[in-house]
Amino acid sequence: MYPIELTTPMAKDLTDFGFQSLTQASDVEAVVNNMEGTALIVVNSVCGCAAANARPGAKIAIQNTNKPDNLYTVFAGVDKEATNKARSYFLPYPPSSPAIALMKNGKLVHMLERHHIEGRTAQMIAGDLVAAFNQHCE
Repeated sequence: MYPIELTTPMAKDLTDFGFQSLTQASDVEAVVNNMEGTALIVVNSVCGCAAANARPGAKIAIQNTNKPDNLYTVFAGVDKEATNKARSYFLPYPPSSPAIALMKNGKLVHMLERHHIEGRTAQMIAGDLVAAFNQHCE
């Protein structure tokens, strides 16, 4: 478990931009099981590639005309149960943080794992997400 003083600004980096933080497994389950339309779920992390690439890439991407109906985040290493529940919906992809999942009507339609994020620019990640949004979001 990471100190809250460390993780709060990292969480706010997304929640201040419109992402809803899911902190309990039941929150994730309710969101996914009742999902109509599209949702972006960011698995946040304290690592440098989350700060430099994943969070900025997600924030750039949601400025696209076609974007998910809902924006959510879980924080790996902080909200363990919520993160594990979210990851259960991302199968067959193994646990990864950071990670970014696009879901439609409760089903995974696009996934960016850590190896798709690490070492790539925020603009490249945003480009991947925008392509997925243009395909799956109306």
